[in-house]
Amino acid sequence: MNQAVKDVSASYDALMDLFESIESFLARLDIYTKIPLTAAMTDIVVKIIVEVLNTLALATKQVKQGRLRESLAVHGLLHSRSAGKFVKKLLGENEIEAVLQRLDRLTLDEARATGAQTLEVVYGLVQHRRVIMDGQ
Repeated sequence: MNQAVKDVSASYDALMDLFESIESFLARLDIYTKIPLTAAMTDIVVKIIVEVLNTLALATKQVKQGRLRESLAVHGLLHSRSAGKFVKKLLGENEIEAVLQRLDRLTLDEARATGAQTLEVVYGLVQHRRVIMDGQ
C-alpha cells in the first residue's frame, strides 16, 4: 500500500473515531435531558454540542473533498510523490486530530463535572438522612 493510500485510510479512521465519540456523547446527552444539571455541567454539555456541530461540518467538508480525491485518483495524480502530502492536507487530517483532542478534553471535563455533581448529590442525601435521623 503506498503512502497516499495510507494517509487517506488514516484520515478516515480518525473520522470514524470522531463519529464514535459523538455517538457516545449523544447517549449521555439523552440522560442529561432527563435530569437537572449544574451550571458548570450545562456549560460543558453546551461546549460539547458546539464541538459536535463543528465535527459534522468538518465531516461534510471531508465527504465533499473525498469526491475531489476520487477525481484525482482517476486522473492518476495520486501516484505522484507529493500526492500523499496533498491528500493529507486535502482531507484535513490535522483538523480531525484537533477536533478529537478538543472532544477528548471536553469529555474529560464532563466526567469530572459529573463526578463532582454526583458527590454533591450524595453528600446532600447523607445530610438529609442525618437531619431525619436526628429529628426522630
